Amino acid sequence: MGGSGGYGRFPSGERLAALERQAKEALGSAAQPSRRSVFLSFASEDLNLVNLLRGQAQNENSELDFIDRSLRVPFDSDRAEYIRRGIRERIRQASVTICVVTDSTVHSKWVDWEIRESLRMGKGVVAMHPGAEKPSSVPRALIEHNIPIVPWHQSDLMVAIDLAASNRERQP
Repeated sequence: MGGSGGYGRFPSGERLAALERQAKEALGSAAQPSRRSVFLSFASEDLNLVNLLRGQAQNENSELDFIDRSLRVPFDSDRAEYIRRGIRERIRQASVTICVVTDSTVHSKWVDWEIRESLRMGKGVVAMHPGAEKPSSVPRALIEHNIPIVPWHQSDLMVAIDLAASNRERQP
C-alpha cells in the first residue's frame, strides 16, 4: 500500500495562505470597480438638472458613483481660447465625458466642441437624456461619431460610463 496518497501535490500551509491572500485580493479588486472621473457637458439652461445628477453621484445609496471634473462655474471671459484651455484641462482630468442631452443641448455654444475635444483626447463619451423620450435634435458630434443616447437610469448610466471608459483604455 504505502504511497503518499497524493498529499505531496498540495501546497504547504505557508504557500496555501499566500495563495488565499492573492485570491482574496484579486476578488476584492474585481468586486470594487474604480470610480470614474467624468466631465459633464451640458447646456447652461440645464444646470439644475446637472446638479441633480451630481447630487445622485454623491449619495451613498445611489448606483451612480463618479468623480465630477466638470466646471462648477462658467469661465468669466469672452475670450474663446481662454475658455477652451480651461475646459480642455478639465476634460484631460476625466476618463469619460457625459453629455446631458435635452432640447437645449443642440443650441449650446460649447457642447459639440466638448464632445469632439473629448474624442480627440481619447476619452470615452456617453450621451444621456433625462426624459421619457430622446430630444428631437442633438449635437452633430453625437450623430457623426454614432454615440448612442442612454436614458437617465442610474444602473444603465454606470454601465455606459464603465463601458466607455474601458473601451478607451483598450485602444492604443
